[in-house]
Amino acid sequence: MRLIRIAVANVNTTVGAVRSNVDRAVEIARRAADDGATLVALPEQLIAGYSPEDLVQWRAFVDAQWAELERFARETRDLASVFVLGLTVERGAHLYNSAALVHGGAVVGVVPKEKLPTYNVFYEARVFARGTPGLVDQVRGVPFGDLVFDFDFGGLALEVCEDLWSPDGPMRRRSYAGAEVVVNISASPYRLGVMATRREMIATRAGDNQCTVVYSNLVGANDGLVFDGGGFVAQNGRIVFERPRYQEGFGAVNVDLDRTRRLRQENTTWRADQETFAATSPEIHRVAVKSKTGDRERLAYPIPANRSFFLPGPAPSTTPREDFCEDLLDALALGVGDYFEKVGAFQTIGVALSGGRDSLLCLYVARRWIHRRFGHLGEEGEREKARQILRAFFMPSRYSSKETQAAAVQAAKDLDAPLAIVPIDDAFEAELRAVEQMLQPGETLGKMARQNVQARIRAERMWTWTNSASGLFLQTSNMSEKAVGYTTIGGDMEGALSVIANVPKTVVGYLLDYIIEKTKMPGFVLTLQKPASAELAEDQEDERDLMPFPVLDACFALYAGEKMSPGEVREVLVTMFPEHDEAAIAVWASRFARLFTQSIYKWVQTPLCLHVGNLDLDRERALQLPVVQRTEWG
Repeated sequence: MRLIRIAVANVNTTVGAVRSNVDRAVEIARRAADDGATLVALPEQLIAGYSPEDLVQWRAFVDAQWAELERFARETRDLASVFVLGLTVERGAHLYNSAALVHGGAVVGVVPKEKLPTYNVFYEARVFARGTPGLVDQVRGVPFGDLVFDFDFGGLALEVCEDLWSPDGPMRRRSYAGAEVVVNISASPYRLGVMATRREMIATRAGDNQCTVVYSNLVGANDGLVFDGGGFVAQNGRIVFERPRYQEGFGAVNVDLDRTRRLRQENTTWRADQETFAATSPEIHRVAVKSKTGDRERLAYPIPANRSFFLPGPAPSTTPREDFCEDLLDALALGVGDYFEKVGAFQTIGVALSGGRDSLLCLYVARRWIHRRFGHLGEEGEREKARQILRAFFMPSRYSSKETQAAAVQAAKDLDAPLAIVPIDDAFEAELRAVEQMLQPGETLGKMARQNVQARIRAERMWTWTNSASGLFLQTSNMSEKAVGYTTIGGDMEGALSVIANVPKTVVGYLLDYIIEKTKMPGFVLTLQKPASAELAEDQEDERDLMPFPVLDACFALYAGEKMSPGEVREVLVTMFPEHDEAAIAVWASRFARLFTQSIYKWVQTPLCLHVGNLDLDRERALQLPVVQRTEWG
């Protein structure tokens, strides 16, 4: 047996906090070493925080990262473990997103990322250069490039995040060159359904390359990006360890590298491919590391949890519904909580409750973060923290119903949020009179203006509250309404952080149904008893104003996600929703395309949004569309 202990470490970093990030990393590294880890994988861009974006153009920021890398090496020099961590490295005129190898108090080598994503939320090619096959150089006297490291336990290769997502990444050639263990350090943001994709992909890469893959992901949120942490160890196609997500810290597993060597010898296809590679490809530079790693004699062979090498493991203890809801709610809560704490400007979190679904979900998300952050204080200590941090406001107008007020009052009580009820009718009348003085002959206050005035009064009051209470004002609009402009500029589009701007309305309802099932909180029950309504006019209902939300969300997915024309969208909807009249579906499909295009100017003005899906409405980081356009092509 050739046993090693592999630790997967997750660190919650803040962009630019190079000293604090390394402090956190050193503390976790020491704990992993005390646990007997031979190898410790820490996340991508650990020192800088992710994503540093254009901040890397400040040379002092890049220089500081190398200084902190050297400090990490000094402060772990008494440890026998091998450490892998990420930073930005300068080489000539270029900057590289890199993985550094540290052992025995020294930086042993640096490997640059090769696959630079420029899709979805990523813009790495804007500031970083790519590593290339066969590259060999030095940076600050340290080997740099396409490297494989030879330790006393075997061959080790490093790579960064996106390198793993490509089947043509560097893992293949480095495995053929002798790497038995490949460490991928990552800053992969959360998005719906990503876990199943990661798990399958990592197992596949480990099987294709007949190696042991170690994957460590960043945890925490920066700006609108939420990193769910976690990680895997996969040996030759089989997942042997999975690290829990949304937790800073580490987990470890023992692996027998003789198994990897044996399977390589047995797999004739892999051997033939390796022979072809060796004959036709550039030689990869090998770095011999002479310093010894820790004592591995006391490591135990990894025994299956059920003590059987043939029987399946225990059945899942959760349902797909529970996994979906808990995962998304945890991601949103982490995004709100880290934004609240890391910005450093806030003492309270405020939500303008409407008695409706969206604002209730946002308040619940904030309360969920308090539970995760302060649950260790006990039930009463946690509730006291909620009362200290949360603020809820109900600002009724003449159109607000008694039912929604009752729902808001009960929901605030359920979630331990102090509630203030502040009517806006007097301000509404005053504003209408003021605007009438601005109108020219023939101009009148229309229905839409009367509705939007109410939303803007509420937003203005929330901003004034933030100035007085150091408050984080949460914006509560959902993605479906945002997509078609069913929002008010200066009104419900206002806030410092948009919590559910990338959560469709059907998902909002699904989450609230789930929360009711789990908690039975009466405020949630009251909220869902009434049809969704902005309550800005008499007898208003959102779906009556727009279209059924399942149809609206399908339009969004097909038009904005699948890039279908309005005609193609209509064809799919006819099959998808046979309960609706085809003529109505045709109207809805055409109306969606028109409203979506005309509303881009609105949603590009929304606050910073939490990214939780593959299709997000965010011009800076996701769906980049011109504001001025026509749909004559559709």
